[in-house]
Amino acid sequence: MAGKNLEMTGAEMVLRALEDNGVEHIFGYPGGAVLPIYDELHQQEAIEHILVRHEQGAGHMAEGYARSTGKCGVMLVTSGPGATNAVTTLQDALMDSIPLVCISGQVPTSLIGSDAFQECDTVGITRPCTKHNWLVKDVNELSSIIHQAFKIATSGRPGPVVVDIPKDIQFATGTYTPPPPSSGAATAAYQPKVQGDMEQIRAAIELMAAAKKPVIYSGGGVINSGPEASQLLRELVELSGFPITSTLMGLGAYPASGEAWLGMLGMHGTYEANMTMHDCDVMVCIGARFDDRITGRLDAFSPNSKKIHIDIDPSSINKNVPVDIPIIGDVGHVLEDMVRLWRASAKTDRSKLKDWWAQIEKWRARNSLAYAKNADVIMPQYALERLYELTKDRDTYITTEVGQHQMWAAQFYGFEKPNRWMTSGGLGTMGYGFPAAIGVQVAHRDSLVIDIAGDASIQMCIQELSCAVQYELPVKIFIMNNQYMGMVRQWQQLLHGNRLSHSYTESMPDFVKLAEAYGATGIRCDKPADLDEAIRTMIDTKGPVIFDCRVATLANCFPMIPSGKAHNEMLLPDEATDEAVANAIDAKGRALV
Repeated sequence: MAGKNLEMTGAEMVLRALEDNGVEHIFGYPGGAVLPIYDELHQQEAIEHILVRHEQGAGHMAEGYARSTGKCGVMLVTSGPGATNAVTTLQDALMDSIPLVCISGQVPTSLIGSDAFQECDTVGITRPCTKHNWLVKDVNELSSIIHQAFKIATSGRPGPVVVDIPKDIQFATGTYTPPPPSSGAATAAYQPKVQGDMEQIRAAIELMAAAKKPVIYSGGGVINSGPEASQLLRELVELSGFPITSTLMGLGAYPASGEAWLGMLGMHGTYEANMTMHDCDVMVCIGARFDDRITGRLDAFSPNSKKIHIDIDPSSINKNVPVDIPIIGDVGHVLEDMVRLWRASAKTDRSKLKDWWAQIEKWRARNSLAYAKNADVIMPQYALERLYELTKDRDTYITTEVGQHQMWAAQFYGFEKPNRWMTSGGLGTMGYGFPAAIGVQVAHRDSLVIDIAGDASIQMCIQELSCAVQYELPVKIFIMNNQYMGMVRQWQQLLHGNRLSHSYTESMPDFVKLAEAYGATGIRCDKPADLDEAIRTMIDTKGPVIFDCRVATLANCFPMIPSGKAHNEMLLPDEATDEAVANAIDAKGRALV
């Protein structure tokens, strides 16, 4: 908002500040400590409020909204349990670098510290899981704090922030301050470095030009930097002729159909991606953080390579893996400089990479994602292959819960664009996918949004089906129902002597009836021959759908880097002969499929 400062209540300031920061949707749940803000929400139409059924759902919806749009997600919760229920999503957003502003109510300032009804130390509790947080003590500072919150959440490495507002501050009258210019004093204390050091970039180009066995390893930071960064990444791959792999969070920055694509790397990555990482002589890490699920055993991680690391977060540099050329800056800016310098100075001699690509093709020939098809039982990999084929030509967004289905989705669903894949990477939050899908659908009302779920994970936030029905959000929940906590069961088989301790999910609901109870549509399929028609029905059905896809109960997710092993010690499907797996039976005596 342009113009002079205005007198208004704190609650009015919150809504005006949200509007001035470009907010169109917020996700929240009312309570006593935020009723003044909810009263103002009722009297305006500029911002649409989505009523969730649990505060964790609000946070994941805001995350999905942010991840699919590149905008900042906003959640609104009350004090005490409202704020503590938001902690899981704040930590999830922190680990996956999702811009999120959480506005929480607090008891009146006169009662803080008295153990008042629904009081908790929100600032203290959320300090470890946010980039920054504030307890507002003066109504005249409220608007500038909210403006700072959006600046900090979206600048540098994105992440969550909390603005905790006592109830008396919401009632009080003060002066509203419009947002400052981007270089204004209000944000002068937080100015992340976005331009990379040119000498380091030149050194990186020189090292890359001399490489004989290079690889580009990209992460979620490329997507966070914006669509231009993904386009520049594609240009760099094309110019250099380098192979490229990606983390779970980076899928879609480079197209899955691209000639240089190796597939995802890491614990459940492809054989060719992991072997390329292990044997390379130059590794270019772009917007990734050398997570333990990527590196495997650190002392054996890519032992003979020179490493270039581009990241906007200085604390990520040399944190897990020592690198040779660190470049601190925004991925988009650095890639722009790299592409320009490569065009100007580097000679692309693809013949020197011929032997390297020949070796990569040998690794590809191992067909590490192979699985045994079955005419009578739906294999989970087959289910995702068919889901991909039937939705790839539509305007489709995919979210996931966490578990085997998440890894299979990453392996078998090909992403051609950024911001089409929303999943919980760092925290691995069961229950993330469905509310995230609702957030995506709010932002993209006419698109096809599918939550690929597990039968255990989906029950973590299933109550949000009521939200989807209320707002006529046609999210599709594609449940890979194997009647287990699949990833827990797989690890128990491989690492705990096949002792399946509490991983068999007995007393499961009838998901078709559950959908109908909420006013949604339920579909069940258990035969491979019926799968395509059932998926088409799901797609064509108006409104939310639960698709109960009954898959092989004891299929395992391979390839897999066993715990404590290196990239070149992957367990492939044809090598998975561990006696505990081969002889596995479930609690009712059914043999391994």
